[in-house]
Amino acid sequence: MRYLKYFGISLLIIIIDQAVKMLVHYEMDFGTPGQIKVFGDWFKLHYTTNPGMAFGMQLGSEYGKMILTSFRLIAMFGIGYYLYYLIKKRVHSGYIFCISMILGGAIGNLIDSVFYGVWLNNAPYNAPTPWFHGQVIDMFYIDIWEGFIPEWIPIWGGSYTALWPIFNIADASIFVGVAIILIFQGRFFKEENENSDKKSLEEDEIQRQFIEDKN
Repeated sequence: MRYLKYFGISLLIIIIDQAVKMLVHYEMDFGTPGQIKVFGDWFKLHYTTNPGMAFGMQLGSEYGKMILTSFRLIAMFGIGYYLYYLIKKRVHSGYIFCISMILGGAIGNLIDSVFYGVWLNNAPYNAPTPWFHGQVIDMFYIDIWEGFIPEWIPIWGGSYTALWPIFNIADASIFVGVAIILIFQGRFFKEENENSDKKSLEEDEIQRQFIEDKN
C-alpha cells in the first residue's frame, strides 16, 4: 500500500502533465498568436516547444538529443529505484513525497522526448529519426522581462529571450520537489543525523574505553 501511495503520486503528475500538454497542443495556436493572458501581462499561457535541455539549451551534435533522451531514460529508472528504496526504509514521508514529484516530472518530460516526434510529428526537420527526438511542450509563461541578451553573455548571448523560461507541469513538479527538499532538509534528515551522531558517540566511547584498558 505504501508503494502504491507514492508511486501513485508520480502517476497522477504524469497524467495531469500529459493531459495539459494534449489540451495545449490541440486547442491552442502555436507561439505568440495563440497566447492567452491569465493574470495581466505577467502570467500567460503560451504554446511553445523545447527541443533540448532546460532553458532551451541543446547538445551540439546530430545525435545530441538522442543522447540526452537516453540519459533521461536511465535517470528515470535510477530515481524510480531510489524511490522504492526510500519507501522500503521508511524515511521521512515528506522526503519520499518530494522524490515522487521529481520522478513524475522526469517521466512526464521523457514521454515527450521519446514519443512526441512520432505521435505529434514535432521532431526537428533535420532529426535522424522521430523516435527519441520529440520536443517537450511548454505552456506556462511568467513574463518578467524579454529582449535581446548582450553577445558577451555565455550561452544565451546575442539571442532574443525571456528572463523567465516557459515551463510545464512536469518542470514545475521537479522544481517544487527540489525546492521543498532544500527548504526542509533539516527536518527530513534529522533522524538520520541523530543516528549518525549517536553512532559517533558510541565509537568515541569504545575508543576511550580501549585506551583506558590499555593503560
